[in-house]
Amino acid sequence: MDEKLIRRYIIVGERRSSNYWWAFTVLFGSLGFLVTGISSYFHIGNADIAFFPQGLLMSFYGSLGFLLSFYWWFLIFWNVGGGFNEFNKKDSLIRIFRWGYPGKNRRIDLSYPLQDIQAIRVELNQGLDSQRTIYLKLKGKREIPITGIGQPLTLKEIEKQASELANFLQVSLEGL
Repeated sequence: MDEKLIRRYIIVGERRSSNYWWAFTVLFGSLGFLVTGISSYFHIGNADIAFFPQGLLMSFYGSLGFLLSFYWWFLIFWNVGGGFNEFNKKDSLIRIFRWGYPGKNRRIDLSYPLQDIQAIRVELNQGLDSQRTIYLKLKGKREIPITGIGQPLTLKEIEKQASELANFLQVSLEGL
């Protein structure tokens, strides 16, 4: 019976397979640059690279890539942007939860009464960086995006999810 009264949509966040792939790729690529640059300084191996300027530049780029990879792994570990959207008719509440960066505001937990929802709005921006976003339109002209970032939904998926949600909440659907 709770399934008909509560809907929960999981938001993936940074723990997407593409982020794992890029973090590994940048890590191994940067380690290659760093090892080559350091080996040119110590004249290790059969690398015919002079330390100044090629080896120094390779060490610099390797260090930057390593730091970027390190940062990417922390984002994946912290799952920044991950969470859920819960629509609860039983308690008459909407709960939007996301994980943020570490600190005092790490947990982003918003709750609104169901009566505050005016509509579900869909925004479709086509172009090079097309974006498809579902918004909760609340009283007081406040709009809250409820779709995840990174892996855009297809037009069919966004229409289906928005119409199901509008039907579940018994509010109007705008933008389609």
